[in-house]
Amino acid sequence: MALHEIKLPDLGEGVIEGEIVKWLVKPGDVITEDQALLDIMTDKATVTVPSPRAGKVVRTFGKEGEIAKVHGPLVELEVTGVAPKASAPRVPRASRPSAPRGEAKVALPPPPLSPIAAPAPAKAALSVVPSNENVLATPVTRRMARAHGIDLATVSGSGPQGRVLKKDVEAFMSTGTDSVAPAAARAMSASAPLTSGAEDERIPLKGLRKKIAEKMVKAKFTAPHYTFVEEVDMTELVELRTRLNSQLAKDKDAVKISFLPFFCKALVQAFKRYPQVNSNMDEARQELIVRGQFNIGIAASTPQGLTVPVVKNVDRWSMRGLAGEIARLGAAARDQKLRMDELTGGSFTITSLGQTGGLFATPIINHPETAIMGVHKMRKRQIVQDDDSIQIRQISLFSFSFDHRVIDGAVGAEFAYEVIRFIEKPELLFLDMA
Repeated sequence: MALHEIKLPDLGEGVIEGEIVKWLVKPGDVITEDQALLDIMTDKATVTVPSPRAGKVVRTFGKEGEIAKVHGPLVELEVTGVAPKASAPRVPRASRPSAPRGEAKVALPPPPLSPIAAPAPAKAALSVVPSNENVLATPVTRRMARAHGIDLATVSGSGPQGRVLKKDVEAFMSTGTDSVAPAAARAMSASAPLTSGAEDERIPLKGLRKKIAEKMVKAKFTAPHYTFVEEVDMTELVELRTRLNSQLAKDKDAVKISFLPFFCKALVQAFKRYPQVNSNMDEARQELIVRGQFNIGIAASTPQGLTVPVVKNVDRWSMRGLAGEIARLGAAARDQKLRMDELTGGSFTITSLGQTGGLFATPIINHPETAIMGVHKMRKRQIVQDDDSIQIRQISLFSFSFDHRVIDGAVGAEFAYEVIRFIEKPELLFLDMA
């Protein structure tokens, strides 16, 4: 017999850790090769980790709710014969396509003065969260430091061997010396707990809801948002979609076309004219990566929380094929069956609440993307035409949020109007469609 250590494998696309959601084995269990060991949640997806070997579980590392590091130990097995010292399970990895032609890295100029988002002082502008990899600290402490952008190397640890504890971070925050996290983020998370009464219910922030919270805080306090809102006349698109679905109804296996495929195709046309909007912000290098592929995320509401599956290479799909792919990804999101590669690689996001979408909203950018488009409720309204006649038209409001560091107000407005042009005259989409 020999002891064999199983480590957490590389989960892809910059993921360095995950939260242990549920252990599926315990010490003493005899397991087979490829048997599921545990569920790990990253900020992208929940992944079930299988065992690369058969054997008897001697020890597990970490409790549910704690953080496991990539290449860190997960399980110690007792196996037959001589085994390597450690191995990583075979876990589905996110696809990593090579950089396509046309992709470019653009060094950013100093941000311009703007009435929408004025530049912050130099220290406050530092928004890159340190990795804290080489500092002794508990998982709870690391999560707290990550949420507040605190460099643990600057915190004095009071634990054994200088380990940084939760109380050390709280003391550090109370001194006001935290120059990395924005002041607003610190104010949101005061160290003093709130009191609760007998009729109150406390619901722990964990799992997907916790990941959503962390990502939204990072996005909101990293990218200086501004939002542009405009009316969109949807009348011709409504009529075209109705005609197309009438034709598709003759095929019992056809997927009904929603408005989303038209929005995706309109965005692609606008990206061709304003490529800097189809981009990701590399915070570590302070570079804008202008993407050469058109990968659009579609925000989907699920019972577990908000999920954003990504439609890859939108320009290469037919309208009919795109409708089917969006429907497939939406169903997989609701059933929690999305693969890692279906949640990564996005360069722009659409968020739409359909007929419950309200008048308009200010959507939060899906960081590290630099823009997002919100689609809101469509209403019949009386509209005065150019000839002064009054017509009943189907009107919706679209809201576009942009990262002001890289997309100026004028560019954002021009991009929005380019998208709207193709939505209001949807027949134009078919002229250049592959």
